[in-house]
Amino acid sequence: MLRKELLELLFEAASIQRWNDHIRPEHFTELDKQAHKMVYAFVLARIEEADHGSDLKWQRLIEGGLFEFLHRIVLTDIKPPVYYKLMAEKGEQLNRWVLEKLESKVPGLCDLKIDLLQMMDEYFRMSGRANLEKRILQAAHYLATNWEFKIIYRLNEGLYGLEETKAAIANQIEEHYDLAGVQKLALGKKTSNFLDLVGQLRFQQRWAQAPRVPKTSVMGHMLIVAMMSYFCSLELGACPKRVYNNYFAALFHDLPEVLTRDIVSPVKKSVAGIEEIIKEIEHRQLEERIFPLLPVEWHDELRYFTEDEFACKIIENNQVKHVSSAEINKNYNHDHYSPLDGEMIKACDQLAAYIETFLSISHGIKSSHLEEGNRQLYERYSNQVVAGINFGRLFSYFKI
Repeated sequence: MLRKELLELLFEAASIQRWNDHIRPEHFTELDKQAHKMVYAFVLARIEEADHGSDLKWQRLIEGGLFEFLHRIVLTDIKPPVYYKLMAEKGEQLNRWVLEKLESKVPGLCDLKIDLLQMMDEYFRMSGRANLEKRILQAAHYLATNWEFKIIYRLNEGLYGLEETKAAIANQIEEHYDLAGVQKLALGKKTSNFLDLVGQLRFQQRWAQAPRVPKTSVMGHMLIVAMMSYFCSLELGACPKRVYNNYFAALFHDLPEVLTRDIVSPVKKSVAGIEEIIKEIEHRQLEERIFPLLPVEWHDELRYFTEDEFACKIIENNQVKHVSSAEINKNYNHDHYSPLDGEMIKACDQLAAYIETFLSISHGIKSSHLEEGNRQLYERYSNQVVAGINFGRLFSYFKI
């Protein structure tokens, strides 16, 4: 079962500032970078499957992204050039130290449905050259870094060492040029524009009407919900396709907000029927402005992720069918049904929002919006079991 310490650890990345020795936008946090990286990884992996027919292990990609995320939280204070030199010369010892730190920070990591620490150890021992998923994650890392750097470069032009950093990032991207997606993104066309558009979610602040610590963006929130959904999927013994669907549906669940912005719940519920109108606008915007930036073969899957994103559903006889979470557990936990636990993703979404209120109030930064949100969310989920997961227990960890 998920523990408080692990959930809190995920949010530590929201306080880690990137490029903090450069002039930079306020919202360049490690959480946002890792979220953007996983969107890049999704795009690179889908292109690799389509163009090279690669036999890709999606759950390994998801887990690798999680392991690298946790690794980065522990080593946050090390500047990149020093980090890469240390990894080249003392990588095994450094990885061992990271695992020990994680074990002390999050007791019980090896007591989840999988032994997370053992899997992390195996992952970091694995050669990137021999592992397609790891190479895709490495390429996604440098591409997301380069997206940031192009903004940093304009703000810091003439700064000593900037050209050296530019060349180092370009060289690392070139090292991954054998990947079809890296070549395609280098053209700077439609798919590249999609990733650029998604990157704007890094600048959209959640709870914009309330001062809050740490601040989180829509982009970072999407990754938090995706990681929570992954852990819950493991708890349920989900089949690989269900793990994949739950993770990426969670990662993209707020995608329309890049066009509509984060519309807070009180506004959505203020007038009868307004929520349905907002949904229709979001659907139209996706169809007209986002889907045309992506290969047409991806559209149905992204619709599956983003339309009725909080509904439980399967695909049977090539038709989307809405079912209950209990039915998925009992009858449809098989890859060929492509099950998706929308109710669980919604509960993870609400848990993430609840923890956001808890962390800020615990830091002494509170407002009527945060206190009311905290109270309402706790009342809604304090006794709730969703898809077999005891969310009441998870919410109780953060009761003020």
